[in-house]
Amino acid sequence: MKLLTAGESHGKRSVCIIEGLPAGAMLDEDMINAELFARQQGYGRGGRMKIETDKIEVYSGIIGGKTIGSPLSFGIENKDYANWEKYMSPFDGDISGKALTAVRPGHADLSGMIKYGFDNARPVLERASARETAARVAAGAICKQILLQLGITVKGEVKNIGGETETEKQRAAIDAARKVGDTLGGAAQITIKGMPIGVGSYVQFDRKLDAVLAMHLMSIQSVKAVEVGLGTEFANLKGSEAHDEIYIGGRKTNRAGGIEGGMSNGEDIVLTVTFKPIPTLMKGLDTVDVKTGAATKAASERSDCCAVEAATVVAMNAAAFAILDEIIKTFGGDRLDEIKARIADRRKDNVLG
Repeated sequence: MKLLTAGESHGKRSVCIIEGLPAGAMLDEDMINAELFARQQGYGRGGRMKIETDKIEVYSGIIGGKTIGSPLSFGIENKDYANWEKYMSPFDGDISGKALTAVRPGHADLSGMIKYGFDNARPVLERASARETAARVAAGAICKQILLQLGITVKGEVKNIGGETETEKQRAAIDAARKVGDTLGGAAQITIKGMPIGVGSYVQFDRKLDAVLAMHLMSIQSVKAVEVGLGTEFANLKGSEAHDEIYIGGRKTNRAGGIEGGMSNGEDIVLTVTFKPIPTLMKGLDTVDVKTGAATKAASERSDCCAVEAATVVAMNAAAFAILDEIIKTFGGDRLDEIKARIADRRKDNVLG
């Protein structure tokens, strides 16, 4: 499959095209919108979530709630565009009134300005913004529904926020960070159940399932690490402690996180995704104003204090797209019933039962 997103944070809308979906999959619009709603929730979110109420508007690729095999395209309106039209209008806009030159550490601001030759960071941050993930969540929500029809589920849960694993302590940590103008990161666990054996391949580096998943997840704004199974814990183990021994009937452990040799091994795929703290701080980090060359504090765009809950939704849906893509590559088929039949045949091939 191919996925293409477009749109700026304060532009008219986010848009997306998914090419390569199988025909014959039933899709529920409300389920897609529920994922978009979940992306906007979470303790520590900022003011923009009070403005936007994201809903998908499908333009092509679905008739009567069923995919037809042609490219699926959709848009998600940016309601805040009404407040930004004079700056962001494609032909009449003037971004000088919203110029950002006190570039923010941890953001794409400075590198993007130099790369594309801008005199301020506004065009950079508009596209680099995590607003882009709205389209990816909707795309993933579509893929999650199709995977469900193939007997595969994708779920995500917050693992920690600011090092805290209990909800009340997480909220207290967010409150404390917000009070001093700071931000918090955290981690999420993504679990994929029902995977057939042999999705992905060992024969070429770019076909390895763990590498593909890592690419999709690392491309999410703020993600700085992706672990499979025990991940970094493997560094502290002996070989006799690290691997999942094989028995008739399956394995008794899942330290590998469901992937061996770049392929799914039939166990649950378990991924840990780490999110850095949001780099837009209300108190501002030390930086340089690129217009004047003077030392200053970084600009404080409207931002969240913590978006780990929302980022977990994004990661879950990004993983769903990646998994469906790899399923289609492995089993082929232009129609959902073809793919379903081929997966059923593969499940019968499991010599361990």
